[in-house]
Amino acid sequence: MRVTVLAGGVGGARFVTGLRGALGADDEITVVVNTGDDLWLSGVRLQPDIDSILYALAGVNDTERGWGRADETERVSAELRAWGAGWPWFTLGDLDLGTHLARTGWLREGLTPSQVAERLSARWPIGARLLPMTDAEVDTHVVVEGGDRLHFQEWWTRHRASLRAVAFANPGIEAATPGAGVVEAITGADVVVLAPSNPVVSIGPILQVPGIRVALGDARRVVGISPIIGGKVVRGMADACLAAIGVETSADAVARLYGRRAAGGVLDTWLVAEEDAALAPALAAEGWDVRVQPLWMSDPATSAALARAAITP
Repeated sequence: MRVTVLAGGVGGARFVTGLRGALGADDEITVVVNTGDDLWLSGVRLQPDIDSILYALAGVNDTERGWGRADETERVSAELRAWGAGWPWFTLGDLDLGTHLARTGWLREGLTPSQVAERLSARWPIGARLLPMTDAEVDTHVVVEGGDRLHFQEWWTRHRASLRAVAFANPGIEAATPGAGVVEAITGADVVVLAPSNPVVSIGPILQVPGIRVALGDARRVVGISPIIGGKVVRGMADACLAAIGVETSADAVARLYGRRAAGGVLDTWLVAEEDAALAPALAAEGWDVRVQPLWMSDPATSAALARAAITP
């Protein structure tokens, strides 16, 4: 079986790790990863979502924090703060910084982000192919109440989404093209899965890249997994992101945000949590193939079970 996942962040990393556990050695996993979170900081290029998924699949991630490397130290960040360089509230671990330096060096040598992701992935037997959604730089910006414009990482990490967002933008995305192999991975998959990642700033930028929605329209089957359980976000501040675009924090509202393929959207099937089973009849009445499924990914076994449910016809 060939499975392609659209993903970003911790939710995406946990789902892809579970998917690898659910599939066999002859199956193929491709992950189209959000790059809207990317940024330049202290002269190096950071790709947080790619790194989170890479580290999780390699088994070297910090499972307590949910991001970065395990057994991390932060001497370099302390030295940067002493120099007044970078962002004092954005900590780069020393091992993580090694990844950023390697990436930046290869980019300056002329490699594309797609080629860099392939080179980084070769270090460990991760069991999946990671594809940046685009090789263009389309960092997410947040317009907050009052008109100020911040990089997404400043709004998310420094302010913890406490400043009311009124819009999100990815400058240059209209002219971007899908990363190498992305369209083929979508159209050639037996099933495409939208991971339970932030629908606005993780999945949203992927869907904005010209050509990706068209590719999803040509896909065999597209399944989405709700990132909302019992009317609450699983992790992070996705509720603040949804509020900014006028979408309720509920599993059915996120389903309608993505839309059914039969009605011009992107999904064929939508998985909701057992806690949201009461929402299923109304969605079914609208024509959704909606399935009620345990969605909590609390350990490898539950993550694998969710992955199996997602890819089952």
